[in-house]
This record gives sequence, C-alpha cells and structure tokens, in this order.
Amino acid sequence: MPAIVEGDELGTYVLKFRGAGQGVRALLAEIIAGGMARALGLPVPEIVLAQLDTALAQTEPDPEIQDLVRASGGLNVGLDYLSGALNFDPAVDVVSDDFASRLVWFDALVGNVDRTARNTNLLMWHRQPWLIDHGAALTFHHAWNGVVALPAKPFAPIADHVLLAQATALMDVDAELAARLTPEVVMGILAEVPDEFLALAGAEHAEGPLSVPASHRQAYVDYFCARLAGREAWVGAVKGTIDARA
Repeated sequence: MPAIVEGDELGTYVLKFRGAGQGVRALLAEIIAGGMARALGLPVPEIVLAQLDTALAQTEPDPEIQDLVRASGGLNVGLDYLSGALNFDPAVDVVSDDFASRLVWFDALVGNVDRTARNTNLLMWHRQPWLIDHGAALTFHHAWNGVVALPAKPFAPIADHVLLAQATALMDVDAELAARLTPEVVMGILAEVPDEFLALAGAEHAEGPLSVPASHRQAYVDYFCARLAGREAWVGAVKGTIDARA
C-alpha cells in the first residue's frame, strides 16, 4: 500500500513503506533494480530516501494505515510521482521492438515477476514508457543466505512478460546491456543502499555474509556479477521462449 506524499522540499513522491507486507527487501529491490534500469538507459522515476515521522499516523482515519505508518517510522523509499501519467495499455500504447527487447532482458536479469498483461508496471508519461514498482523483483533474496547459488538459472516467469513477443532484438542488445553493468557499476548501485536496510534484512542471520551490511552488500554484487557472467543460459532461455511462440 504505497502512498502519495509531499516531501519537506515540496517534491511529490510515491512512498514505499518499510512496514508493508514484503518488508525492507521490497525497498532493497526498488533501489537495486531501479539503479540497474537507470544504468541500462531505461526510464525510471527518481528514487529517493525519505524519513517518515510516525506522528503522521495521528492524521489518518483508517486504523490499518495508522498501523502501517507506525511500523514504517524512519527511513523509507520514495519514487518521483509522475503527475498525469497513465497505465500502459498493450492494446493501445506502442513501444519499439528495441525498447521491448531491452526491458525483457532487464526483467530477466533482476527476476521481475511483475510485468505481465495483468499488471504491466509501466506508465505512459509524456508519450514515453516509464518503469515503476520493482519491489517484487530480486525474487532470489527472499530465501538466501548470501551464497551465490545457480546465478545463471533461467527466469521462467519471463514467459508471462507483457512485451515478450516484441523482444525480437534480444540477442542484438545482449552484449551492449551486459557491458554497461561492469563490476564497478554494480558496486556503485549497491553503494546507494543504506546500511540500515541491509541490517534489517539480515537481522535473522547471526553469522554469514548477510549478518554484516558490508558483506551483505558484497553478496548482491557477487550475485549479479555471476549472473551476468552466466547470462548465456538465461538469455538463451528467453530467446527460446520467444522462438517457440513465433
């Protein structure tokens, strides 16, 4: 249950609450996936960190939202609100095969289950498509201990991607996109993740790489570097799915 909020600098944002269902890992996914999308040249709203004062719960009449605000005191994630944007409609809105190919490649990389015809998580703003809501990406990190396991595993849910049929240039953009995500770039993206979020996400681990923010951050870097190194497997699987439906 995100909320549209106004920051103290008068900017308007879609606020993602740390106290919501998926917890802080959804916020990690927003920052990491959003940073990777931006590094790949894909349009995503500006991502900011926002301090939420639990006193705001007093002005909310709904008890459930009051509880959510109280559970989310402190640091949260906000995305720039694209005023006037409309939901992407695959039956009406047109995007290029090049854009579709880049988006499918990206969603397969980050394990994004939320880009289907039922829920595209794309907005049309100023006649251009914008990517939103990556909280359900990085499916692997909901059950991992920080060890890189099967990083090249094909992403089966990509079969339901709303733009899969248009991703005809997938193999043409593969090398270019992978070259943009160097280890240094990936490390720079993870550097944007607050230690506080990593500590919360790793709180159930008394030892191991997820128990300390620095090694937790490095675990993400190692995972994505390994996934990119093994991309022949998962990119090939996506191409196979496209060919099978052609």
